[in-house]
Amino acid sequence: MDDLTKLSVMARLLRRDSMMMTTKAGSGHPTTCMSCAEIMSSLFFQVMRYDPNNSNNPDNDEFILSKGHAAPILYACLHRAGCSKEDPMTLRQLGSPYEGHPVPSSLPWVKVATGSLGQGLSVATGMAIAAKIQQRNYRVYALLGDSECAEGSVYEAIALACHRKLDNLTAIVDVNRLGQSGETMFGHDINHYERIFSAFGAHVIVTDGHDLHALLAAFAEAASTKEKPTVILAHTFKGRGVSFTENKEGWHGKPLNEAQLADALKELPDAPQPSFAPRMPASVAVALQEKSLAPLSYKRGELIATREAYGNALVRLGAAYSTIAVADAEVKNSTFAEKFLKVQPNHFVETYIAEQNMVGIVLGLSKKGFHAFGSTFAAFLTRAHDQIRMATLSSANLTLVGSHAGVSIGEDGASQMALEDLAMFRCLPDSMVFYPSDAVSTEKIMEQCLTLQGVKYIRTSRPKTPVLYESDEEFLPEEFKVVKYEEQSQVVLVGCGVTLHEAIKASEQLAGDGIRVTVVDCYCIKPFPVDEFKALVQECGGCVVVAEDHYPEGGLGEAVATALENTLFQMKHLAVRKMPHSGKSEELLRVQEIDAAAIVQAVKALVAC
Repeated sequence: MDDLTKLSVMARLLRRDSMMMTTKAGSGHPTTCMSCAEIMSSLFFQVMRYDPNNSNNPDNDEFILSKGHAAPILYACLHRAGCSKEDPMTLRQLGSPYEGHPVPSSLPWVKVATGSLGQGLSVATGMAIAAKIQQRNYRVYALLGDSECAEGSVYEAIALACHRKLDNLTAIVDVNRLGQSGETMFGHDINHYERIFSAFGAHVIVTDGHDLHALLAAFAEAASTKEKPTVILAHTFKGRGVSFTENKEGWHGKPLNEAQLADALKELPDAPQPSFAPRMPASVAVALQEKSLAPLSYKRGELIATREAYGNALVRLGAAYSTIAVADAEVKNSTFAEKFLKVQPNHFVETYIAEQNMVGIVLGLSKKGFHAFGSTFAAFLTRAHDQIRMATLSSANLTLVGSHAGVSIGEDGASQMALEDLAMFRCLPDSMVFYPSDAVSTEKIMEQCLTLQGVKYIRTSRPKTPVLYESDEEFLPEEFKVVKYEEQSQVVLVGCGVTLHEAIKASEQLAGDGIRVTVVDCYCIKPFPVDEFKALVQECGGCVVVAEDHYPEGGLGEAVATALENTLFQMKHLAVRKMPHSGKSEELLRVQEIDAAAIVQAVKALVAC
């Protein structure tokens, strides 16, 4: 049996697997699997180089199933290639590694969660960039559906991939014409897709997605193309191989019933699985540098913005570890990520104003062994919330940094003020949320992020603030710092970022009025140190004033309130409750009643109760 015949048999078996798996599960998307059977057969059994016994081999070719609802055919490929030993007929069952859409927590060969469409090409771009940085030879393949090509993030990704000349990246678009509820925007007008992707600068190949000879030729052409990513536009039919599903509407997300399955399998007769010679990756030795971290040299009282400390920390970490990589969304001179660019240009990715793509790229870099940081204005990360959510489901290990947070940014106005970012990150499972108040805490939290797992968020501020801590102070997760402690305190003042400094000012005014307070820096908002915090509040009079430069919903105040629930403690929560506006930073803190004067007033109201 020649290779083409074997691949054809394998494609037929993959179609059978996909139908049987979804019928047994009672749900799933068999017809979207059937349209890409030849593509998957070609990739997994002829084109890609990978070690089936080691999903983490750094030289494996990478595959991203951007059209995540085609998960059954991916599972079938992994099982038949010997990568996964579990029975794929457990699809969608509780406890099965084969979930409805792919997630890495269940299956190590799945590197990122997919299913929220339009995101896979960004992750693939990040992986391809990682290969260039590491000088590895692996290639990255991303399979997209034509429906998801309505998503703008697809074009953010291909634009950057073309700009960076990622000739190790191949995107395959399964142009099967049919979406969930009807025909896609361009149907089978392949020439329209060709014009779009060509306009971005990609090398575009149009082919019959069911012709194995043509597909193999297209993949070979992609591998030999230099200084351009390749987009293979594969003309296919949804439900291919079964007469009553092929190119028919109304079958999206519908498994066949038992009688329909029996009829379908007659059209796709069973056969012994063909054998294929493994295509192992070529090993590339990459030297990993690790040196001692340079000590900090800040002086207490020195004025420096935490956003600038972020840039300083990147430089210091990059000098010690060769695994640091940074992406920034064209605000590097404001986030101070440009400091890293100047000393480590090969490890820096300018994503331009495309925050969704930036998050996907950071995720891709992290999956290829980098300690990856991504930075932009905190307000603009809200645009990428779905990508951040999917990164969490991808068991990601990355750090996102949002600068220019809160009304304290001043004159730029409401559109630039992140006032919901803490809530956005706190709601994600297993996320960590940090809000440093000075340069030392910023740098030390950055160090911690190298060892912490999951999605980490660091909120930095625009205004310069005085250094509060000695350079040897440590900032561990799920802890807080007592900045000022008074015996027989009547109230605990809680702040972070700019409001911590307002709380310190307030404590000085209150001391003059004979009111004793303790001031707490809640630099770690999640996970919140509940027991320790409750003990401190009980010791200090049972009253709390929280001030935060954030909307009242979902931020520091709600974290504190949750910690104090089911207690008799009293709390006042100062937050941004009025529509934000341009103005001086100190004016806006006053108008929003989160400045020192407002804190003093809140304390006096509590003490008077």
